[in-house]
Amino acid sequence: MLSNIRIVLVQTYHPGNIGASARAMKTMGLDDLVLVNPRQFPDPEATRLAAGAEDLVENARVVGSLGEALSDCMQVVGASARLRSLPLPHFDEPDAMARELVEHAATDPVALVFGRERSGLTNDEIRLCSHQVSIPANPEYGILNLSQAVQVLAYEVFKAWRQRPESGYRPQRPEEERAPSRDQLGHFHDHLSRVMRESGFLTQPHARTEAQLQALFARAQPSRKELSLLRGLLASLEVHLPEEGK
Repeated sequence: MLSNIRIVLVQTYHPGNIGASARAMKTMGLDDLVLVNPRQFPDPEATRLAAGAEDLVENARVVGSLGEALSDCMQVVGASARLRSLPLPHFDEPDAMARELVEHAATDPVALVFGRERSGLTNDEIRLCSHQVSIPANPEYGILNLSQAVQVLAYEVFKAWRQRPESGYRPQRPEEERAPSRDQLGHFHDHLSRVMRESGFLTQPHARTEAQLQALFARAQPSRKELSLLRGLLASLEVHLPEEGK
């Protein structure tokens, strides 16, 4: 579904904005970038500011007109900082736009169109769109950089996609940040109990003390990395216990 969502940049002046927009896209799972008559491209600045999204920059398609960029799209949303006197449906909230765009992207290509850094989209270009969207901002200073606007709308699209049950989205957590298994917790509590006894903290079995400590760590919900640090601390303490205590 996300592969059906195209980002179109019209006559981008600064090549760095192309790279920064590609980076914004990639963080939100989008990879279809089309450039309409960019002033300067390819360019090292575009590659530099892509910062990990160089593949999107390298695979970007350059076309000669906005009509060519949109020829196969079922829905086209033009991003505009101001309302115009054209009778196009307008989304006042980006999240509403994103939900509808993602729904159409399930079956057909769709596009988000961004204009020039200084002047945005012309009226003729807006007429090639089926809808408009604005990003609500501070009325006293509502100017966003091109790549910032791409990031905001790309985020809304990604959010709308991942909230659909069929997306199957599950955030990936590094192994060390995952919750420990029951066996790992069990080994930790056994280790803790042994050190408490050998250090003299517990002079006799005391189930209540151990249960209270288990409850404390259950509330703390340590990650696997944190549990490993605690095990390392216990092991370090064991080294310094008197021989007779071992």
